[in-house]
Amino acid sequence: MVSIPAQEQPGVPLERPGATPELSGHYATHDVTNQPPPLAPYDASEDTALFEGLRREGAGWAEEDIRRLGLRAGSVEAQEWGELANRHEPVLRTHDRYGHRVDEVEFHPSWHHLMRVAVAEGLAAAPWADERPGAHVARTAGGLVWGHTEAGHGCPTSMTYAAVPVLRRQPELAKVYEPLLTSREYDPELRVPTEKPGLLAGMGMTEKQGGSDVRTNTTVATPTAEPGVYTLRGHKWFTSAPMCDVFLVLAQAPGGLSCFLVPRVLPDGSRNTFRIQRLKDKLGNRSNASSEPEFDGTVAWLVGPAGRGVKTIIEMVNCTRLDCVMSSATLMRKTLVEAGHHVRHRSAFGARLIGRPLMRNVLADLALESEAATTLTLRLAGAADRAVRGDDVDGSEAAFRRIATAVGKYWVTKRGPAFTAEALECLGGNGYVEESGMPRHYREAPLLSIWEGSGNVNALDVLRALSREPGTAEALFAELALAQGADARLDAAVTRLKGRLAQGSEAGARRLVELMALTLQASLLVRHAPAAVADAFCASRLGGDWGHAFGTLPDAVDVDGILGRALPGGV
Repeated sequence: MVSIPAQEQPGVPLERPGATPELSGHYATHDVTNQPPPLAPYDASEDTALFEGLRREGAGWAEEDIRRLGLRAGSVEAQEWGELANRHEPVLRTHDRYGHRVDEVEFHPSWHHLMRVAVAEGLAAAPWADERPGAHVARTAGGLVWGHTEAGHGCPTSMTYAAVPVLRRQPELAKVYEPLLTSREYDPELRVPTEKPGLLAGMGMTEKQGGSDVRTNTTVATPTAEPGVYTLRGHKWFTSAPMCDVFLVLAQAPGGLSCFLVPRVLPDGSRNTFRIQRLKDKLGNRSNASSEPEFDGTVAWLVGPAGRGVKTIIEMVNCTRLDCVMSSATLMRKTLVEAGHHVRHRSAFGARLIGRPLMRNVLADLALESEAATTLTLRLAGAADRAVRGDDVDGSEAAFRRIATAVGKYWVTKRGPAFTAEALECLGGNGYVEESGMPRHYREAPLLSIWEGSGNVNALDVLRALSREPGTAEALFAELALAQGADARLDAAVTRLKGRLAQGSEAGARRLVELMALTLQASLLVRHAPAAVADAFCASRLGGDWGHAFGTLPDAVDVDGILGRALPGGV
């Protein structure tokens, strides 16, 4: 039975058993204790694995710039830009006050601040104009750091980066547009492209009836009297960043599905027909406008051979898939840092959370996943850099890039949602409220597994590469062989992988690609990470000594060694 205390007399506080003198009278009810201080300002580049990979993949010369960018990304100002850009979402203006069709999207100033820094720091297409070996690796490392602000503005910078190799299929167009796309000047106004100091590029591939099955597209391209110039008519289903200056789109020409360049503003200064019917109301990525544009007599220039649209634009897809891996690795690192900061300052059951063995197991498990993702991302960037620069004499890096990017895109992006959910849970209820920023990260995570092909599309792409490009399997196993003999569990996994390849089927594609990803990550960690990290990864991911959720590492792993390396400031 609950006892009810005697009625308090007016003005006389009731003495409660055990009450201390200073709390027995009137006292403040909103004293704040046991809450962590704000994380910002912090250094978003404080990541040992990041810099080890940067140097290993040939871009050690960029270290000072990455550290400077990390301090800026973790600043109070930049973190606030990310929050405001998502709170104040883009707004579509189809007409001006007089009724003229304008099809413009208005963004909060914070979006433009983020974009201006990203472009100036070379996170768009600048590496294509940089002759230094490792330029593409440096850009990826910059994305891993600057992405701590917010993810949405990484979409237009990624597409701009990916547009350059496609445009090179049409040299006369590349001569005009490439210097502007590789510029470090951000100009958000819609004007004649050649009159601007820098450009951004987007792409329009999917349509409502087909999605990733782009060969079913119904947008029609009609040739004009001018060679290489067409007019388009159709409706695209998911075209992000509609305020970009130019777009690479797919349409059905008389010779078959083809790739085209569509400018928002034509050379004579008139607006090209690019009717934005609506903006998508998305789960996450809300700072970035994603739209449904309609083409009706829209002027376009042919890029690459007619009828070879998919083959022409596939290089763009390869580049943006790498950025999907990078963005997932960034989200992992960002949320791990947030979780580590919280538990370092939060107490429960008489001790700091960071000192509780179970919490340390969770954090160590997350740290393993994060380091594996970061290490693989930088290895992919290194392969891309060497392949596109022509440093890949025997073609092995290009073959490795082809298979490993598809594998990484499948696996790392697939791990993102589970990872961010666990990191959010480390904060408990504090992580479930919008002010923490964790819900935004959680909503963002599934996008990377969907953008540029969902899990099934990427798994099937791996099968396609293995069957049609035999050199890809050879390149993958050559990479795995570099760690041969260093860990028995890894060696056994490689043997299993060879067996599964021999009996591969569509139904088993996910199991195959998962094993490919884990053996690849393990081989990289065995070769490059400390023993504590490599041993724990192999024991859990390959050796079977692991549960079904994060925080189920075996008791024998060196948790202190893992966390001391992973968390800023150590443990």
